[in-house]
Amino acid sequence: MLNGKYAIAMMGSLLADPGRAAILMALLEDRSLSAGELARVAGVSAQSASAHLAKLSSGGLVQVRSEGRCRYYRLRDAKVAFALEALGAISTVRTAKPEVLPRADAQMMLVRSCYDHMAGRIAVMLTRHMEEERLITAENRRDYRVTTQGKEWFAGFGIDVNELRSSRRAFARRCLDWTERQPHLAGAVGSALMKHFLDEGWLAWMRETRALRVTERGMKCFAKLGLQYEMSV
Repeated sequence: MLNGKYAIAMMGSLLADPGRAAILMALLEDRSLSAGELARVAGVSAQSASAHLAKLSSGGLVQVRSEGRCRYYRLRDAKVAFALEALGAISTVRTAKPEVLPRADAQMMLVRSCYDHMAGRIAVMLTRHMEEERLITAENRRDYRVTTQGKEWFAGFGIDVNELRSSRRAFARRCLDWTERQPHLAGAVGSALMKHFLDEGWLAWMRETRALRVTERGMKCFAKLGLQYEMSV
């Protein structure tokens, strides 16, 4: 773990290398990946990936588990994911002129996974909808509070808010969205909501990316929630 008077500077040096940054962004998908897989994603040699992973591990940003001869890496916890998403939001500047994005980038901006919860335009709009309907309210700069009305709304999706509150992780966290620069819902509640959308076929995973695809069923269901936005990319 990093320590010392200026630990933030040492953390910055860990993130400064493009290869290490690419590895961390790949791990935002909240799944374990091997060093070989991460090397391909980051576009570096296996030797370089191993060196990067050793630094990220000693710096407390990733954790590793061994299965036989294989070693698998993942982010240390959700706090690291929140920090990476927030850093993305302050390190990219929107141009005044609209950009024509490649399809893959546009899909990533529309909806993606951020560790174990939804991020992107749809996630931000859904969070704003929940705030406007008083299903959740900002409790402080870091957290949301689920209202009584909100508990009933989540129960309609089969999500028991009281049960989630008893878990050891953050309950309903405000996570600054990297592309939208507004908060989306994270924590145990956000994770349960994304799981429901995946289980019910509103969203589907896309291969080799953390971008998610909105299905035809999802388009209809999100529209019923009152979300009005362009679904195609």
